[in-house]
Amino acid sequence: MITTDFTPGTPCWLDLGTPDVRTAAAFYGAVLGWEYQSMGEGEDMEGGMFRKDGKIVGGLGRLTEEGARSAWMIYYSVADADATTQAVERAGGTVRVTPTDLDDWGRMAQYSDPLGGQFAVWQPGTDKGVELVDQPGSLSWTELYTSDATAAKEFYGGVFGWRFGDMELPGGGGTYSLITPAGLPEDRMQGGLMELPEEHLGLAGGRPYWHPVFHVTDCDTAVAEVTKNGGSVQMGPEGVEGVGRLAVCLDPSKADFVVLTPARS
Repeated sequence: MITTDFTPGTPCWLDLGTPDVRTAAAFYGAVLGWEYQSMGEGEDMEGGMFRKDGKIVGGLGRLTEEGARSAWMIYYSVADADATTQAVERAGGTVRVTPTDLDDWGRMAQYSDPLGGQFAVWQPGTDKGVELVDQPGSLSWTELYTSDATAAKEFYGGVFGWRFGDMELPGGGGTYSLITPAGLPEDRMQGGLMELPEEHLGLAGGRPYWHPVFHVTDCDTAVAEVTKNGGSVQMGPEGVEGVGRLAVCLDPSKADFVVLTPARS
């Protein structure tokens, strides 16, 4: 489970880069019940915050990087963004955005893993991260699709100290690796990674990619809202024993995410 104590190596923030902020705001409002709070519009910036029941659950901004696809960026909490940057470089990753202060809120940096999977880190100042997780309408899991699970484990294990536990998916679906942050018990597992052939990673041109999993009270209802509001469904809805009912979805700009109604414990 993901919590808001944000110990090092745990997910603490996420934001969406999209070419159409207004359409994205309306879409996620319909699917996840989010309210959008604009932080302003201008030639160089357009974006704001998503809230659920008054609590911040993520950010939204206009995509400005040339050639970039619309996607969610997941941030992991770190004690020292500069030290993490050095660890990324030693492990063969690439620095996309060098550690940058955002007023007194905190310090951020963005990277690519050795195969091109993009992720980010947040060194908290006055702002620790999102205010609601693991509840309906909020982040409950993170997931990496990669063409080389062994290389991914080596890289992220070296950078964050994550531990990995493998499980076989039913029906010969392959191996899924569960991620637990360093120093935390297994009930604090925060995500997973799965190896897929490059041809199955077409959203990112064959490169690995992370995506968020959002908790919803009714997966089928959420999927109906996805398609009703201009999105599409890549897989599901389907039930997974011990996990719940889930679907892999795309928003109108083809940013990927998963909706999950967890199995009752």
